[in-house]
Amino acid sequence: MPLGYLVWLVFGVVVGLVWAMRLVEAASILRQRFILHSGSYDAPPNPAPRVSVLVAAKDEQDNIETCISTLLDQDYPNFEIIAIDDRSTDRTLEILRGMAQRAGDKLHVVTVTQLRDGWFGKNNAMREGVSVASGDWLCFTDADCRQTSTNTLTVAMRKVLDEKIDFLSITPLLDTKVAWERVTQPVCAFVMVFCFLPRDVNDPSKKTAYANGAFMLMDRNCYEAIGGHERVRTEVNEDIVMARIAKEMGFGLHVAENDDLYHTRMYRTMGEAWRGWSRIFYGSMATLPRLLLAAAALAGFVLAPWVSMAAALVGFWTSGADTAGTWSWLLGVWGFALCLMHVLLWRIYPVLKISRGWSLTYPLGATIVLGMLFNAMLKVVGATGTTWRGTKYRRREVDLGKGQEESPTVKKAVADG
Repeated sequence: MPLGYLVWLVFGVVVGLVWAMRLVEAASILRQRFILHSGSYDAPPNPAPRVSVLVAAKDEQDNIETCISTLLDQDYPNFEIIAIDDRSTDRTLEILRGMAQRAGDKLHVVTVTQLRDGWFGKNNAMREGVSVASGDWLCFTDADCRQTSTNTLTVAMRKVLDEKIDFLSITPLLDTKVAWERVTQPVCAFVMVFCFLPRDVNDPSKKTAYANGAFMLMDRNCYEAIGGHERVRTEVNEDIVMARIAKEMGFGLHVAENDDLYHTRMYRTMGEAWRGWSRIFYGSMATLPRLLLAAAALAGFVLAPWVSMAAALVGFWTSGADTAGTWSWLLGVWGFALCLMHVLLWRIYPVLKISRGWSLTYPLGATIVLGMLFNAMLKVVGATGTTWRGTKYRRREVDLGKGQEESPTVKKAVADG
């Protein structure tokens, strides 16, 4: 067998072994999943500590009413909602003010009219919200989230108090309404899961730390000790950085899935998804080597089996009798690797509430995500900046010495109805 074919064959064996190990590992991970649902606890804690729920919104007129309404419907007995309008140019602030008039003391509206120097938008907005929050616990969520249970806060608070957790993050269920979402979102989610395995995050002896900004519940003492949003003011993925700092300082960090508590639709267009996931990969992996490793894993273990299988089929059909045996070996090895990959995907897709049939599109999704990873690499090396919610950021241009003091250009208007 020629050397090139031998290397190709050995690579196929390695890829197959990796997928076999992933299949075994996945069985263990699925058995050890940390899942919260509406029936996890039957009543709120007694006494119930005060919780401040903070929502930052920039141009969220299509989402904000649903987000706030489902939060107002929570059955937790002692909470307030701080909604921060972050320089919106649409009807977001108008909608929030109307809701605040109807909600009374339960909902307060804070307005940010200008971005403070040296800060990224969401971090700046959340800091403004915390400055008027009265809760002993702070719950940070996103404007595109909708609660599908009335006891999300009850379940979360019982979890942290019963298990003495300082920082709880509950990952969202992703709404995937159109085809491109079902193609790309699972790949993006799996990249993040394998980079930040939940069992490692929840193990105090391991350094792995992760949080999802869609739902972060934090003891106020923990928030202040880690430096709050001031500490992460220039971070694109402030949630993961805050989790890392908290774990390094010895606070109890825990991440859990949810079965029926809340949903989010992260992006409504492919363009938004491209920019959004590029930003997430850039912020969470942070370094060029980690991004290169993730890209190499996608190319080598997801795309290579498909390409190799197709090439081996063509080679087998067009080969003579003298090379048919070589092509048969290649077909067998790469075919086996491909089967193992899809057995694993077949098991995992239902976790994301996506039909198993969409697992067949995984290679297409991996190709798109590979492009997102390369886009993130351009950000790491400073070739491009980050544009999010209409604001352009280029990290190398952020002055870390600024933003320490309250900016007079930020207006806080608390609407109490």
